[in-house]
Parts: sequence; structure tokens; C-alpha cells
Amino acid sequence: MEKKIRISLKAARVNAGYTQPCAAKLIGIGKDTLIKWEKNPGLVNAIFQDKISKVYNLPVDFINFMPQN
Repeated sequence: MEKKIRISLKAARVNAGYTQPCAAKLIGIGKDTLIKWEKNPGLVNAIFQDKISKVYNLPVDFINFMPQN
């Protein structure tokens, strides 16, 4: 069984070269929401997952949107 490697939401943002305030603005959310999502990416719905993947220029399945345990 092949395991896909995914990077964290924070790593995706950093690799794209964005600060939290800048990324939040581009995604269309508040900075506090992005901070919350980076701590618990399972909270991000499919619509925002798609927006994030476009802003960060990464496919959705390369970013870990799984809930934290």
C-alpha cells in the first residue's frame, strides 16, 4: 500500500513564501482563522481547501487537511 506524503498547512504557506496575514488575505479569511486552521487543518472545508491549494500553488492532495489527534 502506497502512502502519500503530504505537507502541513503551515509548511505549504511557508513554502509558498507567504506570511499568515498575507496568505489569509489572499484566501479571503481572517488571520485568526488561518492560525486556527494551521493548528487543526481538519476544520478547513472543501471550498477553502481548493482556494488554499490555488493560492499556495499546490494540489489539494499534497496538503494535509486531516484532523489533528
